Amino acid sequence: MTREELLLRHCRPQEGKIAFDRAQAERWLATIPDWKLNHAASGIERTFRFHDYYRTLAFVNALAFIAHREDHHPDLEVGYNRCTVRFSTHSVEGLSENDFICAARIDALQGS
Repeated sequence: MTREELLLRHCRPQEGKIAFDRAQAERWLATIPDWKLNHAASGIERTFRFHDYYRTLAFVNALAFIAHREDHHPDLEVGYNRCTVRFSTHSVEGLSENDFICAARIDALQGS
């Protein structure tokens, strides 16, 4: 799987599916190298940095549009010049393909 392939996919309902194990999560993480896997391998996160508050909020608004369109919503921590984005799939109590699809889409906002 490449990041470009992830960008062609869209999120799908995950009810009844099983969360990725650590090995699966690490393989998928290779497609989005700026993201970090949490200790329990149940979520991914990345902190984005900006020049000022205006640019931070512009990013948050663009991210919100993506999350709404994909119906997959991250946890956000927003400060003056940074935004930490955390993804996990609540219906599987861990990571799913949806988390990586959305992470790749958000990376594309930044050109990374």
